[in-house]
Amino acid sequence: MASVDPPMAAVDSSVSDMRRAVTNAFSTHWRLFLFQGVVMIILGVLAVCAPVAATLAVDIYVGWLLLISGLIGLIAIVSTHHVNAFLWSLVTAALSVVIGVLLILKPIEGAVSLTVVLTAFFIAEGVFQTAVALASRQVMAGTWGWMLMSGIADLVLAAIIIAGWPGTAIWALGLLVGINLLTSGCAVVVAALAGREMARTGLG
Repeated sequence: MASVDPPMAAVDSSVSDMRRAVTNAFSTHWRLFLFQGVVMIILGVLAVCAPVAATLAVDIYVGWLLLISGLIGLIAIVSTHHVNAFLWSLVTAALSVVIGVLLILKPIEGAVSLTVVLTAFFIAEGVFQTAVALASRQVMAGTWGWMLMSGIADLVLAAIIIAGWPGTAIWALGLLVGINLLTSGCAVVVAALAGREMARTGLG
């Protein structure tokens, strides 16, 4: 048993440090987190009310990001005058441009691929938020339930999208983004308000 105790003590110390860092961050910068949460809620409501439009907006937004980053990459590589030395970077930059153009010109087709990627992301985020909520339930007693709800909501929504595939692809992306913004925004707002109370009482 003696050989197991030191590693366990190190893990407990790391978890304690993480909890203390989270608590300090929310108590010190609660106004910033509150603003972030309110903006997320507003954007979430808009996306839920118009999921198809939100889906196309996300698709086009990602397309422009890829297009711009690809063009910048191409310019940077060509400017070095050593294209052969950066052949792989040249290929990836060119692919980024091509994919970006396709997403912009054909947002509906691109929405299908993005929905797959985003669903995988929400699964990972849901697992992470659930784990953090359970680990923080003793430190942030009034907020961990909201974080847990947000994580579970992500997992449930991902399961619904997978079950209704491919018919759900045209609206799923926007709806997923909207509900994720709503639940995450609520969690951030509640945590920010708890941070305000901790700052007032000097617990942060």
